[in-house]
Amino acid sequence: MNIIDFSQIELLNLITHKVGNKLRDENIQLTDEATFYNNDTKEFLLRYFLLPVKSEEFFEFTHSVKLEMNDVYSISKDMFNDSTEFITHSKDLAKLLYENSMHPKIKGGELNIAFFKNVVLDDELVDAIGIYKSETDVPFLKMKIGKGKYNINHEFGFEIKGVDKGCIIFNTNQGTGFKVLVIDNSNKSVEAQYWKDDFLKLKPIANEFHQTNQFLGIAKNFVTKQLDEEFEVTKADKIDLLNRSVEYFKTHETFDKKEFEQEVFQDSGIIKSFRNFDNSYRLENEIEITDSFDISPQAVKKQARVFKSVLKLDKNFHIYIHGNRDMIEQGVDKDGRKYYKIYYDQES
Repeated sequence: MNIIDFSQIELLNLITHKVGNKLRDENIQLTDEATFYNNDTKEFLLRYFLLPVKSEEFFEFTHSVKLEMNDVYSISKDMFNDSTEFITHSKDLAKLLYENSMHPKIKGGELNIAFFKNVVLDDELVDAIGIYKSETDVPFLKMKIGKGKYNINHEFGFEIKGVDKGCIIFNTNQGTGFKVLVIDNSNKSVEAQYWKDDFLKLKPIANEFHQTNQFLGIAKNFVTKQLDEEFEVTKADKIDLLNRSVEYFKTHETFDKKEFEQEVFQDSGIIKSFRNFDNSYRLENEIEITDSFDISPQAVKKQARVFKSVLKLDKNFHIYIHGNRDMIEQGVDKDGRKYYKIYYDQES
């Protein structure tokens, strides 16, 4: 588990460039000097840069041929090794982003590149580089008192709640592609993946969070999309399997694939079907998961939110099924009306 502490962080360098959409012939405007800010503003800047950071899933730089051919990785490596060339390296990053801004939906914006020190990552004190793109400015009102009256006008700026896109590169694990956290709050569509996939070229680090998250995703896809193509299962049965999948991960500290299959699916035919689906899914999506790993409670909590346990009956009823499939029965009465019979011990 990765633990980050920003309480001692210091902002050493900051520069801002403007990067437009190259496809729409928008310009790139590079600055030659560091960005000015006063001490009062620094606190808000740090909040702006750090507030949206989630330390759940870490990534690392990658390349299909050779890691050194990943441009952002190479520039970041040079920046860590020689911070005196910070402005030159920041321009290289801005140019690289501009070259990758070739989709019509990509917005132009301000690119802030920051150099931090005194970040604590897993009890190690490290430097870090922040790359942030601010795309969405909003109007805000300014009220100033004058002689006997107030003057109100407006300006445009960026909300403190966080940047649209960003990443923080930590100066650790340099030989394998650093450790990187990614921010992308503006757009989750395929087109917007240019930030992580085209510009940064990142892949998840195969730690316990990634493996837990990925395997629960595979189990969910099997139950919801594949299972009823081979077996006769009700929606209540599907919900029960989803509940049992999450429950396994909540009640175990380590994952064992065979143990999971026996406890959750139980039936040998379903287990065989799941193994075939699992193998195909991993190949198609280039996912690497070991058959045994430590379970990440953070990943379980994240995935549990999207595991639906609601049985919707027409527009009249929603039944929330949290466990014990034996307490609910499905049937059809003599008039052809479908029903569920629910048993319980206590009413609350």
